[in-house]
Amino acid sequence: MPAWPGGPCPVCGEEMPERLIHCFNCRALLNNDLEPDSVEIPEFVPLKEIEPIAEIKARGYYLNCPHCRRELRVNSRYVGKSVTCKQCDGSFVLDFTSPSLQKVGVYVYCPQCADRLRMSTKYVGVKVACKACHARLLVVE
Repeated sequence: MPAWPGGPCPVCGEEMPERLIHCFNCRALLNNDLEPDSVEIPEFVPLKEIEPIAEIKARGYYLNCPHCRRELRVNSRYVGKSVTCKQCDGSFVLDFTSPSLQKVGVYVYCPQCADRLRMSTKYVGVKVACKACHARLLVVE
């Protein structure tokens, strides 16, 4: 397809330089080998706002000692292993299927501000915000 050689516009007659696609004056298509765009422009559909949410695993648990009933903070790496209470020196296996263990809550570290967050077990699997930096989090076990 040859480029526009220059000359008068076929629609308005205005003199146009060479290698143009549209007339400056009337916007007419100057090259006969080209055709107007036949692609339909789709309807604009706004997207729902996507909130960034960091999905983080519970770092550990708060639970009541089965011997002295004092609250303990235990890292999740000890699940299934023997744990000793710091207050009463009582030993127990960290197994949440046991009816003697009561899980009070979980704790995580915020990925943005590194603050340790304590939360009730009812908020596991629910979108929450960090109390320090308001980062959006989803805590999973």
